[in-house]
Amino acid sequence: MTMIDGEVTSKMWPLSVPFVISRSRRTEVELVCLRLHQSGFSGCGECSPNERYQETTASEVAKIKAVLARQSPDQPLEELVQNMRPGAAKNAIDCALWDLTAKQQGQRVWQLMGLDEPKPFTSVYTISLGHPDMMAAAALSAINRGCHHLKLKGGGEGDKARVRAVRAIAPDAKIIIDANESWQAKHLSEYLKVMAGEGVALVEQPLPAKQDNALSAVKHLVPICADESCLTVEDIPRVAKLYDFINIKLDKAGGLTAAIELQNAAFAHDLGIMVGCMLGTSLAMAPATLLANKAKFIDLDGPFLLKEDYTPALMIEGSTLYAPKAELWG
Repeated sequence: MTMIDGEVTSKMWPLSVPFVISRSRRTEVELVCLRLHQSGFSGCGECSPNERYQETTASEVAKIKAVLARQSPDQPLEELVQNMRPGAAKNAIDCALWDLTAKQQGQRVWQLMGLDEPKPFTSVYTISLGHPDMMAAAALSAINRGCHHLKLKGGGEGDKARVRAVRAIAPDAKIIIDANESWQAKHLSEYLKVMAGEGVALVEQPLPAKQDNALSAVKHLVPICADESCLTVEDIPRVAKLYDFINIKLDKAGGLTAAIELQNAAFAHDLGIMVGCMLGTSLAMAPATLLANKAKFIDLDGPFLLKEDYTPALMIEGSTLYAPKAELWG
């Protein structure tokens, strides 16, 4: 058996505008790229380490290199990756393995997994946290570029004004608000009433993950989506009692394989699906497009937020994304 060689690199990618959420502000993002080589074929995967989950570029590069070094005829990489903890490093390896296998077998990943061919889909465009007037101006700019599905980053206090300001200039837009754990339980009913009145389609992770039991005590006037509260299949039974949707991100779940398992478990518990992402390039978004067919909400706008991208990149028209060509991934 020919061993799989791996090349791990990291690169800082500048953002087109600052990316601001309730707990951080970024003007660039450092991404990890893995290229696997075996018998003349290559496969790629990308991950975005996240401090929220105690990840750094150094930690994830080290994890990837350690797993690559442990390969043996008795323990192939495909087996080793299954035993890794969920997270960014596992995502990069899993997606690179799928890409490598697809190239070797001359098929697309969706065919290998028995999935339907990915169709074009509309992604939300993220509006960073800021003053209501600034967010409204950013939303108007996005709409003028053809992005009519908007995801507003919330910060707790002031979120009612932020949503009202954006709705005033975007009466027909589909709006999601992502609080990133910034709301307080005592304000839930009040905030949800305002969100419902403004026609918000989804509220994402309003409470801190360890304080979200309060969601069972309020009426969900707007569907509520778990993000930080739902990482893996093991979280589903608890989350299903509190939320209406889950946000599946490959960097959280640990790759495409785990993401598909998470999707299936969510449907088995009557949860809806949102497909999301960390900041990333088209290479990171490409595997996630395989989940888009069954998702009601899609947030794969990572490439929208970067100053530059890979070549070839995902084809994007306005806020419509198309399935990746094999030259990019899968």
